[in-house]
Amino acid sequence: MMREPKIGGFTERLSAQAEARKALLAKMKPKPTVRPAEFETSAQKKARELEEVRARRAREKEEARRQAELAEAARLEALANNEELQLELKRQERKDRKAAAKAEARAKREAKSAARRG
Repeated sequence: MMREPKIGGFTERLSAQAEARKALLAKMKPKPTVRPAEFETSAQKKARELEEVRARRAREKEEARRQAELAEAARLEALANNEELQLELKRQERKDRKAAAKAEARAKREAKSAARRG
């Protein structure tokens, strides 16, 4: 096996060594910290996050309200379409009216009777 001849002389090796040392030192040098253009304090960050949470909750609340409205509209439409239920509601309404009239008549009779007695 033949040895490769050395490249360059003594001064060349010294300059290469100096460059390597400079490269190592440059690698060790502390890098400047990257700062955001607008520094946000913790209070500002907390306020921003709070605002985001509020906005999200408002959206969710609005969505829930809209869903409830749609459900109520669907329920009312189903109620209107259900004839049997309509008849039952009419019967119940009539029963309530009769019961109210009966109670009114009873109260009138009792008032009359109380007036005679006392």
